[in-house]
Amino acid sequence: MLNADRLRDLIHGVARGIYPPEQVVAELQLAPLAGFTAVADFAHLDTQRPLRTGFPEAIWGQDKSAHQILHLMQRLHDQGSLALATRVSPEKLQEIRAHLPTVNYSTQARLCWLGHPAQTYPGVIQVVSAGTADLPVAEEAALTAELCGCEVKRLWDVGVSGIHRLLHHRHHLAQATLIIVVAGMEGALASIVAGLVDCPVIAVPTSIGYGASFQGLSALLTMLNSCSSGIGVVNIDNGFGAGVLAAQILRMAFRMGTSSTLPKDADNKNAAKFH
Repeated sequence: MLNADRLRDLIHGVARGIYPPEQVVAELQLAPLAGFTAVADFAHLDTQRPLRTGFPEAIWGQDKSAHQILHLMQRLHDQGSLALATRVSPEKLQEIRAHLPTVNYSTQARLCWLGHPAQTYPGVIQVVSAGTADLPVAEEAALTAELCGCEVKRLWDVGVSGIHRLLHHRHHLAQATLIIVVAGMEGALASIVAGLVDCPVIAVPTSIGYGASFQGLSALLTMLNSCSSGIGVVNIDNGFGAGVLAAQILRMAFRMGTSSTLPKDADNKNAAKFH
């Protein structure tokens, strides 16, 4: 199986004369055919996702049995990847933990995981929730970003119904590299935060609210129609997606900061366009 460790071994092996270049070519040619592995009779696990995207395949736990989650987590862990399952109920956890006693679990986020991030990245992700009822989605986003290798800070219950609570913590917002805003009801918090900061804002609508909120549709439409710029919106209750997106942004910033593709004179020419 061609994973990141094996690819690194091949590259170093060629550099040291241990492997001929033809062997690397052969393994790379076969890689697309061996990019997944069958798990029992119910899944094909994407084993090369970390190589392509920097983050292993996550397991959607809500509609899988504990038996299926257990097998998938075990396979991911055995191949050296972080094993993460989302939306895992406490009842399913008991069965999983009976076979994997070292598994970690967050009751609030309903995340279940084994292992640690493969790499850490500079920058700070600030996760902000409008209300206490939004915490399961907010914590899912925060913990996912941490498992992606990012530093995360949390700021809970600072919604627009008491805007002074948010303004009291403006210094935290100003120090963030990226902000995830989680809000239900009318979802206005993301617009307010984006109008106060100079970093990207990822808005997460939640299904919290009375009948006319339509299970989060009202917050989603508010965020999509925001008058503030610099906002990206993920799906309703998709804390996991927001956490991964935030981590991908920091990962790309780290990559650009460590390897410049433009020569200095090209940088100067580009800068001259704006003077």
